[in-house]
Amino acid sequence: MKINSFGTFGVNPYKKQMEKTENLKNASKKQDQVEISSAAKELQQADRISKERQAKIESLKQQIQNGTYKVDAEAVAKGIMDFYSKK
Repeated sequence: MKINSFGTFGVNPYKKQMEKTENLKNASKKQDQVEISSAAKELQQADRISKERQAKIESLKQQIQNGTYKVDAEAVAKGIMDFYSKK
């Protein structure tokens, strides 16, 4: 009488373990990448602008403290007119 084994044919109990180690090797080959979006680049430029603005504010503060700051009335009036004429 011949008996064939059912279910154990071609089963390697270590196959899953070998697949896990291969996956770990493949994962270790990948390298991280960093991409900076255009929006982030614009924000970096905004930081430079804010530094320039801060320097201008410091300059104006010093002029006010020294008493050398003079208001340009024409520029103020032009700014007000431009603001209200756009609406």
